[in-house]
Amino acid sequence: MRHSIIGSCIGFGLCLLAFSPVSAQAFDTRLGPSPLTEGTRSNVTGEGRAAATLDGSRLAVSGDFHGLATAATKAALYDGIRIGAMGPKLADITVTPGQAGTISGDVTLSAKQAAELRAGHIYVRIDSEKAPDGNLTGWLMPPHPFAGEDVPVPGHGFLPQYDVPSR
Repeated sequence: MRHSIIGSCIGFGLCLLAFSPVSAQAFDTRLGPSPLTEGTRSNVTGEGRAAATLDGSRLAVSGDFHGLATAATKAALYDGIRIGAMGPKLADITVTPGQAGTISGDVTLSAKQAAELRAGHIYVRIDSEKAPDGNLTGWLMPPHPFAGEDVPVPGHGFLPQYDVPSR
């Protein structure tokens, strides 16, 4: 039966349509200190990078970090209400306990969550012993150039909602 389905598919020219892979989408972010207060300033340190690939509904996340003041305790993806705005936890991901290490995880997203990822709403957060409400944070965005520290960026910089062709 398999041969007849493949034969029919080829015979009708539908094979490309039926079996063509959907291209995966890439996202990345710099992980930087989470929002600070005077009370958390000395505990929220470090930096890192994270990358993610959305293939269908599967989101694979990986990254690394270093320079935390205390050991990482957990990492998760969150669903912010917009770029730069905090939101509820979406899913836990794996983190290496330590002041440096890696993160990784595979998460199945709903169609709504995948759309929010494409709009820049999904972010990575790493918590640590002395910063249990966020040590490093970064919003997943389509790959784009990162300006260096103290380098002015003309215009609005990179924001997906502004960097789309007008309709």
